[in-house]
Amino acid sequence: MTRGIIHAATAILSTLALLAALGACAVLPGSASAPGSPGRDRLEQLLAAVRVVPARPHPGGYDRDCGAGQGCVFGPAWSDDHDGPGGRDGCDTRNNVLARQLTAVGYRPGSGRCVVQSGTLADPYTGTLVAFRREQARQLPVDHIYPLAAAWDLGASAWPLPLRIRFANDIDYNLQVTDRATNTAKSDSTPAQWLPPSRPGHCYYAGRYLTVALRYTLPVTAADHATLRDIAAGCG
Repeated sequence: MTRGIIHAATAILSTLALLAALGACAVLPGSASAPGSPGRDRLEQLLAAVRVVPARPHPGGYDRDCGAGQGCVFGPAWSDDHDGPGGRDGCDTRNNVLARQLTAVGYRPGSGRCVVQSGTLADPYTGTLVAFRREQARQLPVDHIYPLAAAWDLGASAWPLPLRIRFANDIDYNLQVTDRATNTAKSDSTPAQWLPPSRPGHCYYAGRYLTVALRYTLPVTAADHATLRDIAAGCG
């Protein structure tokens, strides 16, 4: 019996390795919540602590682009020049996030273990195992869990620029690697408008969203709060 279990496990791992080598996706085994998800009690604590506003205002002035004459209100994308975790370590933020969230990471030779060339993502948003290859890097973008545009509307427009740059590059709390289709679908939506396509990822997303909001004293809208409360009710 033990030998049979070992053979079965080896077969599964071999299949996942083959899928990764081919740049394919595999659906992860089902579970109540994605790894790293908070339980109901913790989510209820976060929901009780976060500030709630009636709706998302739109003060204007948001401009993420950093070309000549553009606002660049959160600084250059994936800047290493910030005082948060991973800042000024010689590696840009995107590579720092990939190194943290991928497994079996391979680095470009001579890059000082900085430039990620390969690895495998267990995506909590989609519930899939996804291979990363640098030649196809655009297929695995990095999502801001609490979107930059939403943060701008809900208070970041009044922050000093260094704090906005730190927020945009917060590898501890506000960044998640996912696939391109999911990142595009989410855009700058908040929880009342968008949830991860994989239901086991909902508790994970709710916990991360609320944690970022509290860490940066950002509010959530009443609609977002209601959605997150509904999610919390189903978390173990």
